[in-house]
Amino acid sequence: MKPTKKLESAGTCEGRKGKMTLLLACVTLVSAFGSSFQYGYNVSVINNPEVIMKNFYNQTYFNRTSNFMDSSFQTLLWSLTVSMFPLGGFFGSLMVGPLVNKCGRKGTLLVNNIFSIVPAILMGTSKVAKTFEVIILSRIIVGICAGLSSNVVPMYLGEMSPKNLRGATGVVPQLFITIGILAAQVLGLTKILGTIEGWPVLLGLTGIPAVMELLLLPFFPESPRYLLIQKGNEEQARQALRRLRGWDDVDDEIEEMRQEDQSEKLEGRLSVFNLCTFQALRWQLISIIIMMMGQQLSGINAVFYYTNNIFEPAGVNLNDVQYVTVGIGAVNVVMTCVAVLIIESLGRKLLLLAGFGICCVACAVLTVALNLQFTVWWMKYLSIVCVVAYVIGHAIGASPIPSVMITEMFLQSSRPAAFMVGGSVHWLSNFTVGLVFSYMQKGLGAYCFLVFSAICLATAIYIFFIVPETKGKTFMEINQIMAKRNKVELQMDKEELDDFQPAPETEKKKEGHAVSVL
Repeated sequence: MKPTKKLESAGTCEGRKGKMTLLLACVTLVSAFGSSFQYGYNVSVINNPEVIMKNFYNQTYFNRTSNFMDSSFQTLLWSLTVSMFPLGGFFGSLMVGPLVNKCGRKGTLLVNNIFSIVPAILMGTSKVAKTFEVIILSRIIVGICAGLSSNVVPMYLGEMSPKNLRGATGVVPQLFITIGILAAQVLGLTKILGTIEGWPVLLGLTGIPAVMELLLLPFFPESPRYLLIQKGNEEQARQALRRLRGWDDVDDEIEEMRQEDQSEKLEGRLSVFNLCTFQALRWQLISIIIMMMGQQLSGINAVFYYTNNIFEPAGVNLNDVQYVTVGIGAVNVVMTCVAVLIIESLGRKLLLLAGFGICCVACAVLTVALNLQFTVWWMKYLSIVCVVAYVIGHAIGASPIPSVMITEMFLQSSRPAAFMVGGSVHWLSNFTVGLVFSYMQKGLGAYCFLVFSAICLATAIYIFFIVPETKGKTFMEINQIMAKRNKVELQMDKEELDDFQPAPETEKKKEGHAVSVL
């Protein structure tokens, strides 16, 4: 039998599909709630109590200086409070590679809880301590937590899941991000914790999921791929796989990991710099940068920011806008649930194209509706429809799928560096939109949404022509597909896998190419 056939059989594990075992379901829920939930929660937790918190800043300043803040200084402090979160997310993304390689995926998530519990205590006691500086400091620390969790959780779950469930489990973190956003919106209502007395509690609640994860996650296994490929402990990897799969025969998956291990031994563990200059991963890297930029520059945060301008002309009372925002948050959660259910049947590429396509059309129509809302009576209601449609499009494709693609398009040796790049692009793009949108709004008015529409269209075109469908494929099979686009020839001998030793240097390595499986 030819080596290629043997490897193909081993890699595809035909005849047996992985199932959602109780253990896999529990580790997915615990890690997503303990980490991803906090990302979403802290995105929107300061939105509802904004006026109350600004008054606290002003009163605290008055107690110190006997003078109230001028409006420009107060705006600066609040801008720092908002923008420190994505800035912290950027710093957290830069920490992903070193931490996951040294501490493991599970270990990094446990360490990451420090960056949630400490700021939760600081923010929860800030009013009693009469200091607003610790809120700004805490926002950057909790941003580091979000930056780590938004990258490590998809990596951890993607490496533990069987290929037929990898997409569904990979979308669960995004689902919990949307649940976190909704929870912050609900708890921040003026009838609950969005009050003078309640806002410190609202900010401090972010520590509860971290404590729960710190208590429960140690009982779950580490990523089998990390144990075998990076720690070299095959026995622990087998034990972890047996627990996760619910059966004893895990030879097929171990064999596929061995193939991946050979690739790592030949190309070495890649740093971010090496990743950016490595021909064999050129199109993978370009693809994740385009998708992550498209995800944030498509205007999702701007649409939420613009809701008051959209809903008030439609007759929604200013006091009721918060409830409408909660309704949109609920739509976001429901549609992300739908993405979890359909990703394995429809595939990643179709959802990406559908998501960015819907967002593109919604932004274009929203531009027209906003410009005509005071001259054509029904246009203001069309604006609301466009916002809901945009949120649906983002929830089924643009928001959840890019992180899944990072996990699937890179092997173990390059995956941490890829998440560092993808995460950094994600947070810098997020920061950029927050920084420039107010200027876009002043300069372009409603036409600013045409910019977002164009970005969505460009991203969809790129995905259509370049990004492959990864549904139901092993990491090695995806690597083989991308090798053709990178114009890299792949080869590996059967004996190398049987011996499970570093392969001798080949001519392909000398040429700077990745080596994998035919």
